[in-house]
Amino acid sequence: MWLNVLIVVLSAAAMEAVAAFSHRYIMHGFGWRWHRSHHSPRTGWFELNDLYAVVFAGLAIVLIAVGTAGVWPLQWIGAGMTLYGVLYFLVHDGLVHQRWPFHWVPRKGYLKRLWLAHRFHHAVNGKEGCVSFGFLVVKSPEVLQAQLRKRARPTKAAAAKAPSDAPKASPPAP
Repeated sequence: MWLNVLIVVLSAAAMEAVAAFSHRYIMHGFGWRWHRSHHSPRTGWFELNDLYAVVFAGLAIVLIAVGTAGVWPLQWIGAGMTLYGVLYFLVHDGLVHQRWPFHWVPRKGYLKRLWLAHRFHHAVNGKEGCVSFGFLVVKSPEVLQAQLRKRARPTKAAAAKAPSDAPKASPPAP
C-alpha cells in the first residue's frame, strides 16, 4: 500500500515538470491556437484552453483503466496525474483566475507567491516574453519581475531601428 501511495505522490510531483514543459514548449509553441484563449478575456464558462485539461484527464483515465486491468503501477500513476489535475483545477482556475463563485486573493505566504507568479506570466500580451511556466514550483516574485523588466528592454539593434519618438517598452503591471 505504501508503495502505491509513494507512486501517486511522485507522479503528482513529476506532473509539475510535465506541465511546465508542456506550457512553455507546446502551449506557447505549436499549441498556441488553444492556449491563446487563456491569455484573452474569457467570454463564458469555458475557453478553448480547457481542452488541455480534457487531454490530460483522458490520459489519466486510460492509465487508470489499463492499470486496473493488471498493468501495475499505471493506475497509481494515473491517480497521481488526477491528484495534480485536482490541485490545478482548485488553485489555478479557482484561486488565480477566480472561475469560482468566491473571490479571494492571498495576502502572504506560498499561495500569494503562486498567485503573483501566474499574474506575472499574464503580464505579457501574446505568447512571447512570458515568465513562470510552472504551477506549483515558482520563482520568487522579485526574480520574475526582474526577468520581465529584462525582457521588456529593446535590444541595441531594435533600439537603433526604432523612431526616436516611439514609446519606450516597459513591463506591464501584474
